Amino acid sequence: MNRTLEKSVTREHKNYHKIYKEKSSNKFMNFIKKIFDGKIDETVHLQFQKFSRGEFKNKAMIKARQSKGIFTINTSYEFANELVREAAKKLGGTKMRVTGAIISTNNLKNELDFKDIKQFEGVKRYIIDKEMSGNEIIALLDKFPKAFFALSFDSGDGTFLKIKPKAPKSAKPSSKGEEKPKPDFCKLVTNDKILGRSFVFEDDFKEANINHTFIIDEIIIPEGLRNEKDFAVIRERAKRKGKIIREADIDGKRLKSEKEFIA
Repeated sequence: MNRTLEKSVTREHKNYHKIYKEKSSNKFMNFIKKIFDGKIDETVHLQFQKFSRGEFKNKAMIKARQSKGIFTINTSYEFANELVREAAKKLGGTKMRVTGAIISTNNLKNELDFKDIKQFEGVKRYIIDKEMSGNEIIALLDKFPKAFFALSFDSGDGTFLKIKPKAPKSAKPSSKGEEKPKPDFCKLVTNDKILGRSFVFEDDFKEANINHTFIIDEIIIPEGLRNEKDFAVIRERAKRKGKIIREADIDGKRLKSEKEFIA
């Protein structure tokens, strides 16, 4: 990164990069596991920035299967960036063909090497189809933590990731009669036991279906933002207080757990 670009990176982005740099040697832990383990950080906060007060059903959905040491993990969109980062870490300095889209409301034309751009209602999809290393992908994740990385690629070590190249739906409180979505936005196939088990942390499994309900009871505005006029800044920096209800069906055994959080 040259000096001009480095100066353009906000303090928030630098803090986000610092978090991952410090934890890069730790085993993978998705945002749901972090909440249940009480290890909330900036990456968890980013997951809830767009949530209002309310009850949000069918979130962070997981359908997992394990057979002969191979884990097939299908999820809803919430895990996309975390999965891209973990697969990119495995790829490292090796280059592979990467396809999909990087999605953002910001103008990234001068920041990305993209094949095409599609736009709808202010949301821009930068179409990606090129050779990239895992390190290059991680650099983009660090630089644009609020962008949505819908990328597909093979890490070359028994891990393959496929994500639908489209924008996820906005976070809205659940309504009666709402059709239950399917956990088919992201698909990870891996022989990495730690990675595979990170999504079903209750017990060993052959098949598992997991669903979460996010209940946001309160929006906590930091003292330093009491006089802030920009609502977008308040929304991004405010913390959400509530709980997650986790319902799991693991090999026919139904489990339910709850965890309060502030993120």
